[in-house]
Amino acid sequence: MATISSSRSAFLHGQWTAAESAGLYGIPDWGKGYVGVNALGNLTVLPTKEPGRQIDLHEVVTGLKERGIHTPLLIRFNDILDHRMRELRKAFDDAMGEQSYTGGYACVYPIKVNQQRHVCEQIASLAVELNFGLEAGSKPELLAVLGLSAVAGGPGVNGMPIICNGFKDDEFIETVILATKLGRNIIPVVEKFSEMELIVKHAQRYNVRPRIGIRVKLSSRGAGRWESSAGARSKFGLFVSEVLRAVEYLRGHGMLDCLNLLHCHVGSQLYDIRVLKNAVNELTHIYTELVRLGAGLNTIDIGGGMGVDYDGSQSAWSSSINYTPAEYARDVVYRIKGVCDAAGVAHPQIISESGRAMVAYSSVLVMDVLGTSRFPSSPDLARIEADLKAEAEPPQPVLDLLDAYNAMTDRNLLEAYHDATQARDEAMSLFSLGYMSLPMRAAAEELFWAIGHRILEKASRRGGELPEEFESLPDLLSDIYFCNFSLFQSMPDSWAIDQLFPICPIHRLNEQPTRRGILADITCDSDGKIDHFVDKREDKKALELHEVRDLPGEGAGVEPYYLGVFLLGAYQEILGDLHNLLGDSHAVHISVDRAGGWVIDEVIEGDTVEEVLQYVQYDIADMKRAMRLDVEAACRQQRLTLGEGKALLKYFDDGLEGYTYLEG
Repeated sequence: MATISSSRSAFLHGQWTAAESAGLYGIPDWGKGYVGVNALGNLTVLPTKEPGRQIDLHEVVTGLKERGIHTPLLIRFNDILDHRMRELRKAFDDAMGEQSYTGGYACVYPIKVNQQRHVCEQIASLAVELNFGLEAGSKPELLAVLGLSAVAGGPGVNGMPIICNGFKDDEFIETVILATKLGRNIIPVVEKFSEMELIVKHAQRYNVRPRIGIRVKLSSRGAGRWESSAGARSKFGLFVSEVLRAVEYLRGHGMLDCLNLLHCHVGSQLYDIRVLKNAVNELTHIYTELVRLGAGLNTIDIGGGMGVDYDGSQSAWSSSINYTPAEYARDVVYRIKGVCDAAGVAHPQIISESGRAMVAYSSVLVMDVLGTSRFPSSPDLARIEADLKAEAEPPQPVLDLLDAYNAMTDRNLLEAYHDATQARDEAMSLFSLGYMSLPMRAAAEELFWAIGHRILEKASRRGGELPEEFESLPDLLSDIYFCNFSLFQSMPDSWAIDQLFPICPIHRLNEQPTRRGILADITCDSDGKIDHFVDKREDKKALELHEVRDLPGEGAGVEPYYLGVFLLGAYQEILGDLHNLLGDSHAVHISVDRAGGWVIDEVIEGDTVEEVLQYVQYDIADMKRAMRLDVEAACRQQRLTLGEGKALLKYFDDGLEGYTYLEG
């Protein structure tokens, strides 16, 4: 049995409140203290989780609009990024203090999670203070990380751990060895045995004693969408037999003391803490055995995997996690300490690569609704009856639908639904066989949708749960809200792997949402829609939304209605593509000043049409020249006036310089 949504039954009680909206959209659950609702019914962001320091998101969007910065907007909150890093630091510091752990902790940020310069520079500058580091997984990322650590500068920069994962060629390894000579605390992690040979070769060539890491393939399996990152079939790492071979190889070259780090990776977005416990336990046993064999190990890198609770359910499934950062830290420290103490081995430094947990909360996409499409809820009975009279032989299915609509009462809803469904199916069959006119098909559809709406309205007045046969009706009758964004650019994981992201209006939250809808983007791709939404109890296929109000005047458009998509800081910005040549949205960095007001720290303008065309090798000068010649020819042939030709060329030039998204 399906429960009737709050928005459907809200009229049963009094004035709708902002608190009810917060509960409806699950804001306290997935927001984790970073998101709230104020008395105006606007969504607020609390970057440090302090009630006195909150940012009215609707106020920010309207303020940016007044400055000529239009939606869609990606808003990054610098203070949330700072707060998340400090929370991770505190979680491990507290766990180590409680358990008398002496090895220390560092979190390294894998820049693949979000390589945007402004994000990485902020992390790098804080990393020095917090004893955090950076991770590179490719040659371009290695060069970026070396540059970032140089920019961060200051005391301690050379102590910042830099972890190098991924496949490495000769040039990559040589760069790492030279960076070691420069003074960087850089650790290449061996993913295949040939990399060990390259490290030894260049270390001897440059007379360097490098710090070396090895990634080991564990027998412990991962969990979630990326569970294949672990186990014997994982893409990266050495089997235990290969690790032992590497130990003997280093011993033979007098470099076994250089083997300082043991690494594993159990998978991204680990939703079940038990998987992590098993993996850390196995990794630490391998660590202590390698120490017994004479390796110079002093660091355990547990890899990435700390997840984000996207739906707020705190449960063991792909869009959630069943643990907190504090529990994660306590379990990691406890397992490593227990195994090391039993083996009489000193506590190693712990490194985690918790990029998703670090940056996901720091970004929100705000988009405007352009319009809606909905199924009719009130049939035009006069027109339908007139059309029926015009038919030589009125089709029985339409007459049955009309009877079902007129005869519906609170007592016969199920009977009316059965009659309407059968009549609708018969009508579609008759039309497909050529025995029904188009006006009659239109009447059948209109009556069926109206019956569905009426059934839901009457069922809602009863309260409680919908009968099983009506469960699909709310989703079937939901509206389509057309939004000014590209799913493929701003939320690629929603399309590619069905990742759920929290979505809700950023204003009007003290109004009762009376509609249900799915969201469609402005691409011409049928996949460009969001039809699954976060919910703690069910697979929700429509989102509660407000009525979109028309502006006065014909063709004036709709009143601004803004939706926010949250927890987009990890992966989404860097994975976005140019589907339909819709480029990067504007990105704005916002922080809170000492008085509690919001401040614009940085504006990164989104791609122009000219820029995205150049990405795909169009010659803009040639396009302008060809367009001008075409317009001149049309003017000579009097197909265009000179004024029309001038207006078209201006539109063409202005369009090339403009935002790739709709600007109203």
